[in-house]
Amino acid sequence: MTAKEINRPNIVVICADQMRGDTMGCAGHPVVDTPNLDRLAACGTLFDNAYTPCPVCVPARATLTTGNYPHKCGVAKVNRGGITDDQLKLAGYFSRHGYVSYAAGKLHYLPYSSPETPRVLHGFDHAALAESGRVLSLFDPMGEKRGIEDYHDYLHDTGWGGYARAHGVGNNDIHPAPSVLPSEHYVDSWVCSKALDYLDLHMSNDKNKPFFAFISFPKPHAPYDPPRPYDTLYDPREVPAPFEQRDTLPRTPTKFREGIIHGWNLVSPETHRVTRAYYYGMISFQDKQVGRILDFLEKNGLAENTIVIYLADHGEMLGDFGFFAKSCFYRGSVNIPMIIKAPGMAAGDRSDALIGLQDVLPTLASMAGLPLDRDVDGMDFSPLLKGESFNERDFYVSYFGDDPRQSYMIADKEYKYIYSQVGGTEEFYDLANDPEECSNIAGIAKYADAMAEKRRQLIDWMIHNDDTSILHDGSLLKTQKEGLENCKFEVNSLGLRWY
Repeated sequence: MTAKEINRPNIVVICADQMRGDTMGCAGHPVVDTPNLDRLAACGTLFDNAYTPCPVCVPARATLTTGNYPHKCGVAKVNRGGITDDQLKLAGYFSRHGYVSYAAGKLHYLPYSSPETPRVLHGFDHAALAESGRVLSLFDPMGEKRGIEDYHDYLHDTGWGGYARAHGVGNNDIHPAPSVLPSEHYVDSWVCSKALDYLDLHMSNDKNKPFFAFISFPKPHAPYDPPRPYDTLYDPREVPAPFEQRDTLPRTPTKFREGIIHGWNLVSPETHRVTRAYYYGMISFQDKQVGRILDFLEKNGLAENTIVIYLADHGEMLGDFGFFAKSCFYRGSVNIPMIIKAPGMAAGDRSDALIGLQDVLPTLASMAGLPLDRDVDGMDFSPLLKGESFNERDFYVSYFGDDPRQSYMIADKEYKYIYSQVGGTEEFYDLANDPEECSNIAGIAKYADAMAEKRRQLIDWMIHNDDTSILHDGSLLKTQKEGLENCKFEVNSLGLRWY
C-alpha cells in the first residue's frame, strides 16, 4: 500500500430511516434536542435543500448505493427490485480502492437472500444486519433460526428475544407505544455498538488501511416506540401541531387513499401529538448514538482524517395534512437531513444547494481523491464544501409509483410542481412564501406560466432520462380516480407483525 493510500480519509456514512430534514436543532426545529447532530453541523456543512430521488426505502437506498436514479439501476419506483450487476456500488467501489468496508444496521437490499445463500451486501467486507424483521418474515416467520438477522440473534442472546415488537405495534402502524426493551438493547443502540466494534477491530487488524463504515439506523421509522425514558422527553401538549391545508384543492390522490385504508382519518389530534413526541424521542435517542460515534473518532485520533456524513433515505409526514409515512412529495416526506464534515473543509456552513442521494457516491469519491470509472446521475459537490465555484443543478426531480399510479415532483428554490397520474392531479407551491406547502396555488392565474414552465421542464427531464412510462405523445398521462369513496379501513394494512 502506498503512502497516498494510507493517507486517504476514512469515511463514515450515518444513515437514518424515515428522518425528516427539519427535525434537528441545527435545522431550526423549535423543540427537538439534537446536540450531537448540531455538533456535527458546527464542524461541517448543513444542506437545507437535500432531497431523496424516490421517497421510499428500497429505491432511495439503491440510488445512494449506485449514484443513479432507481429506474436506471434496476430498481422499481416502489419497494421491489434489485440493483443490477453492471452498477457501481458504494461499498464495493471503496473496497476496490483499498478501503475495508463495514456495514451495521439496515441495508434493505432486495432481493433478500435465503439462509442457505450468501447475503446481498453489494461489496461490504463485513456486515451485521438489523432489517426490522423483513428477512425473518420471509424465511423464519416463527423466529426459530439463527443467522438470518443479527439483531434478532442478539436479542435472544440477551434474554430479550421476541420483545422488539411485544408492545403490539406493527412496523407501519402509526399508533405510539414505548419500547419494551431497555435502552441499551434498543435497535439503534445495537447498531451503534456493532459499528464501534467493527472500528475497534479495524484499529487492531487493519489500521494501515482506510475504512468505509455505513452505520444505518432503522429509526426513526415507525413503529413510534422510543425506549424509556425517551418516551417522556417531549410533552405532547407542547410539540408543534401538524401542518394543515389552507386551500380546498385536491392533494396527491394515492396518499389520500392510503390514509383511508390505514385509518389515519380515525386517529385523534391528541394521538397525532403523542406520535410526534415519540418520533422526536427516537431522534434524540439516535442523536445520542451519533455522539458515541463522534466521541470514538475523537478518542482514537481519527476525527481529523475522517469524512462523516449524516443523511436519511427519505422523510416522514408525521401527520402533516393528515398524512403519515412517506411516498409523496411534501416537505416532510421528500426532504432529508444532510450534514457533511470533512478534513480541511469549511466548518459551520449552511447551503441551500439542491442536492440528493445520487450525489453521495461521486462526492465521496472526489473527496477521497479517487476517479469514477463511469458516469452516474449524481454530481460531485465537493467544490462547494471547499468554498470553490460550483455549478449546481437548476432543479431536482423525485418520483414514486407504478403505472397507473405514478407521481412526480420537480422543485427548485422558488417553486415545486407535483403531478399525480391518478386524476391528472396537479399541485404547485410557492416555496419562497409558503415553505410548509400549505396552499396549493395550481388554480391561481398569476402562477399559470410558472407552473407550465415547471411541467415542461419535468417532461424534458423524463425524455432525457428515458423515463417515459407516464408520457403519451409528449403529454402527461391521466388515469381515472380510483373510487376513493369506496375505500375502507383495513386492519391488515397497518403492517402488523409479531417481529
